[in-house]
Amino acid sequence: MFKFLKGVVGGSGTGPKDLPYNIGEPYSSAWGSWTHCRGTSKDDGSAVSIFSLSGSNAQDGHLAAGRNGVKRLRTVRHPNILSFLHSTETETFDGNTTKVTIYIVTEPVVPLSEKIKELNLDGTQRDEYYAWGLNQIAKAVSFLNNDCKLIHGNVCLASVVVTQTLDWKLHAFDVLSEFDGNNEASAGPLLQYAWLVGSQYKPMELVKSDWAAIRKSPPWSIDSWGLGCLIYELFSGMKLSKTEELRNTGSIPKSLLPDYQRLLSSMPSRRLNTSKLIENSEYFQNKLVDTIHFMEILNLKDSVEKDTFFRKLPNLAEQLPRPIVLKKLLPLLASALEFGSAASPALTALLKMGSWLSTEEFSTKVLPTIVKLFASNDRAIRVGLLQHIDQYGESLSAQIVDEQVYPHVATGFSDTSAFLRELTLKSMLILAPKLSQRTISGSLLKHLSKLQVDEEPAIRTNTTILLGNIASHLNEGTRKRVLINAFTVRALRDTFSPARSAGIMALCATSSYYDVTEIATRILPNVVVLTIDPDSDVRSKAFEAVDQFLQIAKQYHEKTNSGDATGATSIGISSIPGNASLLGWAMSSLTLKGKPSEQAPLAPVNTSAPLSSTTSNASSVLDTPTTAPAHVSSRTELADQPAPESPTSTDGWGEIENGIHDGNESDKDGWDDIEPLEEPKPSAALANIQAAQKRPVSLPISQPKQATSVRPKSTAKAIKDEDEDLWGSIAAPAPKTSSKSLNLKSSTTVVDDDDPWAAIAAPAPTTKAKPLSADRGRGAKPAAPKLGAQRINRTSSGM
Repeated sequence: MFKFLKGVVGGSGTGPKDLPYNIGEPYSSAWGSWTHCRGTSKDDGSAVSIFSLSGSNAQDGHLAAGRNGVKRLRTVRHPNILSFLHSTETETFDGNTTKVTIYIVTEPVVPLSEKIKELNLDGTQRDEYYAWGLNQIAKAVSFLNNDCKLIHGNVCLASVVVTQTLDWKLHAFDVLSEFDGNNEASAGPLLQYAWLVGSQYKPMELVKSDWAAIRKSPPWSIDSWGLGCLIYELFSGMKLSKTEELRNTGSIPKSLLPDYQRLLSSMPSRRLNTSKLIENSEYFQNKLVDTIHFMEILNLKDSVEKDTFFRKLPNLAEQLPRPIVLKKLLPLLASALEFGSAASPALTALLKMGSWLSTEEFSTKVLPTIVKLFASNDRAIRVGLLQHIDQYGESLSAQIVDEQVYPHVATGFSDTSAFLRELTLKSMLILAPKLSQRTISGSLLKHLSKLQVDEEPAIRTNTTILLGNIASHLNEGTRKRVLINAFTVRALRDTFSPARSAGIMALCATSSYYDVTEIATRILPNVVVLTIDPDSDVRSKAFEAVDQFLQIAKQYHEKTNSGDATGATSIGISSIPGNASLLGWAMSSLTLKGKPSEQAPLAPVNTSAPLSSTTSNASSVLDTPTTAPAHVSSRTELADQPAPESPTSTDGWGEIENGIHDGNESDKDGWDDIEPLEEPKPSAALANIQAAQKRPVSLPISQPKQATSVRPKSTAKAIKDEDEDLWGSIAAPAPKTSSKSLNLKSSTTVVDDDDPWAAIAAPAPTTKAKPLSADRGRGAKPAAPKLGAQRINRTSSGM
């Protein structure tokens, strides 16, 4: 038969000229005289199944029945009936004989007998899969018998095929007939083509051709018998050869045995209706059937039911047959997420199922759904995507990340939820290496500049850590323009001690990108100040950093003296220990408790996972994150700090958001050549920055507040007159400031212009610390001088 099919050549591939499909290799089994072959579409190469039937002349009985099957398959539509795509009939001449061939093209399917051997399931998983398949076939038979008043006439193992999603579908409609007990002309095709049905599959009334008894019987009587034959062939593993074998019930599950016996009742009127089989049998009530059924009617479920179901699904999926989970449940889940009918917890189940796929299958079946989900407005979905980005981030191509993923992820940088801002920040550790330099310079770095003045101290800290980790992905010009300013002007002057520690470690981890001039004039002076920091951890790291950078300077000195000037200005740190790994996240802004010094150290990322990834809970802090402990810890630890520069200082990156230009173009104190982000509502951005600037004001000791509110105003004018002084914009707000200079404002600053170190001289803050605290309270905190007003408040009944 197949040789004949291959002989009919037309166009590209094998097949008749008017068939827009290529015929491939045949399967080993098919129903009746049909041949079941693999096939592909000539248009797009999609897979199909092609059934063919040949006869010696147009009046052949097989061909007449085949034409009936084509007509019925085309007109009868049901989810559990094989989907019809195309059909044609051709004539070929071989000498003096004419051969007629009927072709039916359907969705791609495999004979059930072959799929069972391929899956090779056993035990409970086999019973669960058989239950699901029988449930589908019973629905198809019930639809034909009860709704359409049709008789299939030959339900058996050969008349069932399996789709790519492992669904069972009914086909072989050659003897499909109408049933009408009052019409003697009904059941015509069954009467004409009953000889096509094997005698072992015929009930007694059909064997005897007792058409009067058949018309008096219920419409389901013949197909209920056939369903019993299918059950026997399934569980026995053998093709039914004679009717007497149906009495062997040893292989039939006990929970199905009573229904099996009723299906094969000798009296047609007493046979079990297939619709009752679906409703009543406890055999069909198992985890696999219930899970797939829930997914198929997901739109009818309320939000509580969906949430409960999807939270249990990851653990439930491990207990179900793995092939069914990957080929049936996974596509259903991906579709539900893509079209919005699934709750956010479904994302966890999707990624868990996806982890069982190969890399190629994951990229084909899961990644497209994930990429589409990034465009979702559901905040819970966005949180879930960012929390699990480590599971799929590496599979995303650079083009997809740059063009489709990042534009949606970037909206999280300015989200009102601190938890989402932090997750967005941390996701950049995976996404940033896949971004183009244009996206990094034009968008990412501007967002990071804003996050360095975020009101959440841990977000400021982790922004510094991220910059240190992605420094290798920045081009040389961007590194020169950004790193030192971000780490020294902002991070080292932050009121939050872990942020200062992060700045020191980031400088050390990126020390290979700085030349000796930058180390000596811009890095060491800023780091040395922190050797007297109030926090012991900051002091320890500062001493280590000083030793490291002094060693680099010493190496430069030795090479210069020895006459080796080549490469002396860019000495690496390969010989310096402690820089072999990336920086790890400091802490979560939502789980920070106690003092900053009690938090986990800034450990290398390859030694332990970020703390926030194991302790943050997206569902509990989604909209109202409890960030208060972070503020409390920073205040209690820094209560006695002499006067570090505020993290929201207008120095450095601050010029990007606040629009402050010192007029000294040679300073390059911030990202001067980077244009600010275009925002539809600048007032909202300014409000966020002002909120961050006001944060240090509420410290018990008001000294840091004066440094941010008074000193930048005076220095902004003085810097304009400085001549190419790299310290001009950051000399005044150094960690140790003089209280006297703060009170004298611009006049004192002008006097000190000749000495860049005058503003950070050590003796001043130690001798005038306490008087400054009182003075600053009067000048910067309006509530402080009004203590006497409490007498009025005490007389008020409202107070």
